[in-house]
Amino acid sequence: MTDQVNTASPADTDTVDRMDLPEKEWRERLSAEQYHVLREAGTERAFTGRYWDNHMDGEYRCAGCGELLFDSASKFESGSGWPSFTEPAQDGAVAEHSDTTLGMRRTEARCAKCDGHLGHVFPDGPGENGLRYCMNSASLDFKPNK
Repeated sequence: MTDQVNTASPADTDTVDRMDLPEKEWRERLSAEQYHVLREAGTERAFTGRYWDNHMDGEYRCAGCGELLFDSASKFESGSGWPSFTEPAQDGAVAEHSDTTLGMRRTEARCAKCDGHLGHVFPDGPGENGLRYCMNSASLDFKPNK
């Protein structure tokens, strides 16, 4: 179970239109892999997701609800085998929660709109804030710039 530890300011969360669907509807709209990652907090194997080596310019949106999460400008090569970003595309898009599963303390990243599991945040990134948003490709939908 996860506990919320760091989210957007109250003003930011008030602007997020929440999306809450019954599990049956989630199963119908998501692939089996997307459901496992987004709704069951699963993890795809490293170097197997479709976006870990994507170098195109564009937007990464939540595969569950379509919310804008990351921009390709913040994507970097982490060597981890998962798409990694230095920061979300907009304030309040990604909610962070404490995750103590697997016998360790990590920070889980979830879509603030639909509460879908995206991946984890680590304090070893190259950006100004020093964070690495390590996401599952199955939780993302890439929209290239035109």
